[in-house]
Amino acid sequence: GPYSFLRKPTITAAFINQVLSAYGSPAAGQGQALYDLGVQYGIDPAFALAFFQHESTFGKYGEANTTLSLGNLRCIPNAACINSSGQTCAPGDSCYAAFPTWQAGFEAWYKLIRNLYVADWGLSTVDQIIPRYAPSADNNNEAAYIASVEHSIDVWHSGQIMV
Repeated sequence: GPYSFLRKPTITAAFINQVLSAYGSPAAGQGQALYDLGVQYGIDPAFALAFFQHESTFGKYGEANTTLSLGNLRCIPNAACINSSGQTCAPGDSCYAAFPTWQAGFEAWYKLIRNLYVADWGLSTVDQIIPRYAPSADNNNEAAYIASVEHSIDVWHSGQIMV
């Protein structure tokens, strides 16, 4: 379907760079990395970009500004684990995976989606992935998240940059 993660790229690296630049993202100029990793993992980079937008307005706000994490990933193996103040995580803190570069953060997101959501759980569409990725039990509005991702994809597929 139109919102399946598993397909060839539907936007170009140059278009990703235009979007990141238009929004003043601290990850501006990283479009080729986001694109290439999508190709490597068999995931349309438009979805990575849409998650990046929804989670942090492309790294401008929230945890991503410190963690360089496209998807505000919680702590994972092989990544630093920090609290929302940027300090080492302590018991009781709300903690996130932090990466040395945007590219490393992008790759961690692609690996998580490809290996856990697709390979282990058999999920491949926005409607299937978001309820596990950002469940209402964690105070997320699943329907709004799904609508946000799908809207961004539709806007970009129409050739527009701003959502």
